[in-house]
Amino acid sequence: MLMRPSGSAFLLGCLLAAGAVRTGVAQTPALPTAATNIRFNSGQNVVPYFEGWIKNPDGTFDLVFGYFNRNWEEELAIGPGADNRVEPGPADRGQPTYFLPRRQRFVYRLRVPADFGKGEVVWTVTAHGRPEKAFGSLLPAQELNERVIQTSGGYNPGHADPNRPPAISVAPITKAAVAAPLTLSVSYEDDGLPAPRPQPTRTTTPPPTGFGAQANTVAPARRRGPTVSWTQYRGPARVSLEPQGQRAVTDGKAETVARFPEPGTYVLIAAASDGALTTKETLTVIVAAR
Repeated sequence: MLMRPSGSAFLLGCLLAAGAVRTGVAQTPALPTAATNIRFNSGQNVVPYFEGWIKNPDGTFDLVFGYFNRNWEEELAIGPGADNRVEPGPADRGQPTYFLPRRQRFVYRLRVPADFGKGEVVWTVTAHGRPEKAFGSLLPAQELNERVIQTSGGYNPGHADPNRPPAISVAPITKAAVAAPLTLSVSYEDDGLPAPRPQPTRTTTPPPTGFGAQANTVAPARRRGPTVSWTQYRGPARVSLEPQGQRAVTDGKAETVARFPEPGTYVLIAAASDGALTTKETLTVIVAAR
């Protein structure tokens, strides 16, 4: 014959069970809360990326790399050597030595022979004591073409597209000195495609009056049509460029003023865009002390 527990006994059992549950929870580490993406201005490492490979007409191959500087502001100069090396072979194989913030795509091309086969290249970058590696090989799934690079990864195959990338020439530099302004001149030719879209008209509305009124700033419009911009690829220190960003092409030319803070060898890249396709040209500048 089953006995029904009294009310006091039943209550006591519930309290003991609840205490056991509480004891168990207290002994179990709490799960971490979900963290949102955190942006660091400095102190982070640089991650090299293997973007893919291109087959050249002569049978050789170009292994194409980029990088991700995880800092939002800090720019890093890491010369070739133990902290910036490409293997196998000599540590200096033309890789970037100046790293701009955030993601930079298709910046480094390393040519390998036609018989490279199943070979592999490893690019190692160590920043703030943390090494990162990118592995380059000829995996079929990673094949690129020039159109992919010209569209900055837009994967436009170019079929039935009459647009051709712009042709540019960069004026050579014969003399440069520390802190002295140096004009970088680019000559630009293009087929006029795609036709530049008209610049939108921006209007500003007077802010409302009264408590809590807010007036938002109007961001500058992005340039349309042919443009030229410069980025730093190598160098011992940061090059000052004026104006920064895209420079409009006028009468087939675009000029930018550069200043170099330290003597040494610098490599800059001029990128000319017609709004859809981009052509790049490198410029080496040897800067002497004043």
